[in-house]
Amino acid sequence: MVFQFKGELQFLINKAQNGQKEDVDYIMSCLTIESSLATTRYVDFALSLIEPNSNGFERIKYYLFNGTLIQRNYASLYLNRLGEWKPVKEAFEKGLN
Repeated sequence: MVFQFKGELQFLINKAQNGQKEDVDYIMSCLTIESSLATTRYVDFALSLIEPNSNGFERIKYYLFNGTLIQRNYASLYLNRLGEWKPVKEAFEKGLN
């Protein structure tokens, strides 16, 4: 059985599955200091759907070095889950934690 999500979560899933630079930009734009807990969980789930070695993957690495603190945290979480520790270590060594 395939479950179809609705609303904001489904919209973020669609963006993640498309996986282009502008899609990641939209997903990351949802991460602000005003983001609800639900939104942060939706973003985390959506990011997990972005394929490694895709345009979206490269854009997430961009946010690791250039995003806001919360965006960097979620980029780091995504990369750590994939075992991509080298860029995370590099960001940490640059003081971007």
